[in-house]
Amino acid sequence: MKTNDNYLKRALAMLLCLLAMTMTAQTARLVNGQPWPDADGHHINAHGGNILKHGNTYYWYGEHRPERGYTMDAGISVYSSTDLLTWKREGIALSASPEAGSDIERGCIMERPKVVWNAKTKKFVMLFHLELKGRGYDAARVGFAVSDSPTGPFRFLRSQRLHAGKWPFDMSAEAIAAAQQTRPEAWKDWWTPEWRREVEKGMYLWRDMAGGQMSRDMTVFIDDDGKAYHITSSQENLTLLVSELTDDYLDFTGKYNTIAPGGQNEAPCLFKRQGIYWLICSGCTGWAPNEARMFRSSSIWGPWQQLPSPFTGTATGYRDMPANKTFGAQGTYITTLNGRLLFMADIWNPRHLAQSLHLWLPIGFDAQGTPVIPWADSPF
Repeated sequence: MKTNDNYLKRALAMLLCLLAMTMTAQTARLVNGQPWPDADGHHINAHGGNILKHGNTYYWYGEHRPERGYTMDAGISVYSSTDLLTWKREGIALSASPEAGSDIERGCIMERPKVVWNAKTKKFVMLFHLELKGRGYDAARVGFAVSDSPTGPFRFLRSQRLHAGKWPFDMSAEAIAAAQQTRPEAWKDWWTPEWRREVEKGMYLWRDMAGGQMSRDMTVFIDDDGKAYHITSSQENLTLLVSELTDDYLDFTGKYNTIAPGGQNEAPCLFKRQGIYWLICSGCTGWAPNEARMFRSSSIWGPWQQLPSPFTGTATGYRDMPANKTFGAQGTYITTLNGRLLFMADIWNPRHLAQSLHLWLPIGFDAQGTPVIPWADSPF
């Protein structure tokens, strides 16, 4: 009997070991269009964010979304990984405040967080889109926070609109005069050819000149020289702004420009390859997917040329969504993982935002060096 007992114990131990290995393999298996479990088996609740590598560790930041509703009770999540497969939840990097009247009071909207490392100040800096509690999407601000640690806690500094009283740096006197002649209040009907011409002149730029320009969906891009830029959807989501940040990444220098006035682009994702800047955005259709847009330029300040969407093929495993719907997703960031450029996106679930799925796709290039993003079942 003792021999049988020992045999049974060894068999049970082997079975438990195999079960643990199976569970680990399942945890590490990231399949696009499927739930992604963290190390504890819970779906990763980090949306609209980015990945930052610091030392030998990757940090994934994103919106900690509620199961129901759209406002923030928790704040901005952070996860860590050393292998890009198994992600440990580190908690809330920036917490929504319990203090009534705070810009980030619980019940506000905090979206599109981007965390970057400032080599000069040795600080981790977070920028994000902020909407004040109870005001819907009317505030349209950018928030700044800072931390000594990649996992936080981040200290909220302030929120603001952009460039009050300042015109784009390369806007001519004639163009400024034309913008000042526009009358935003006169246009009750949008989307007419006449209205669009006024938008392209700078109608909403002029409307918001005194109080500052709107900032909604946004990203942060660090160039080869360490200069940082904030790219955001502005002017009622009709025009993108690119703005230079100060050396500590905690403010704007005042130098900015517009991209695709009147083009109605949001969810900007920017990267640079062989001296060319590439910008991938989405259209503005709420939580519903649409066809991505792509732009290229030899300078961060433009001019920007619009090209066809880089996505090709049809998604598998998630409603067979086609490329002209960006596989059902909306971009959030472009990062480099294992030497390859990777497009990060969210497959939004507006009924249960916490359960929104993740999509990571490697970026390839055709013979002319133009980005091509086909469907892939896994980012690896």
